Amino acid sequence: MKSLFKANFFLKALGFFKIPLIWYVNPKVIALSENEIRVKIKLRRRTKNHYGTMYFGAIAVGADICTGLFTLHILQQRKLKMDLLFKDFKINFIKRPAGDVVFVCNDAKKINDLIDKVVDSGIRVNKTVKGYAVIPLVNSKEKVCEFELTISLKQAVN
Repeated sequence: MKSLFKANFFLKALGFFKIPLIWYVNPKVIALSENEIRVKIKLRRRTKNHYGTMYFGAIAVGADICTGLFTLHILQQRKLKMDLLFKDFKINFIKRPAGDVVFVCNDAKKINDLIDKVVDSGIRVNKTVKGYAVIPLVNSKEKVCEFELTISLKQAVN
């Protein structure tokens, strides 16, 4: 519970001070463990398109936060500081997201492998991490989209 509060506080601060679009979309971390993260974005005026479904930009923010925040969480658990960037982003839309969307990433093994490679090599390393999104009020098992982001990490310069 404490880490969930901290994750949401960090997300709010990041949005307010560094990335205003995150602040505007207002995502919430609803579950965070060593194996999985779940981030929720409510369908409302700010996140809707003209068809009443979630706008592509809001979905991109959810995918970004889901994988990026999960990577930062794992780095924090391992007490490491690294610079995080995204190299590319791919998404497959399966269904129209006509409700509050929950983004899920449970690629902890890939993220830990990436971190290990960076620690061992000392250079920037890239790895693709996968996730998906669901609408829990409609069907918590039916995916509305699947996404892949290539995470690029390197040791932080102090």
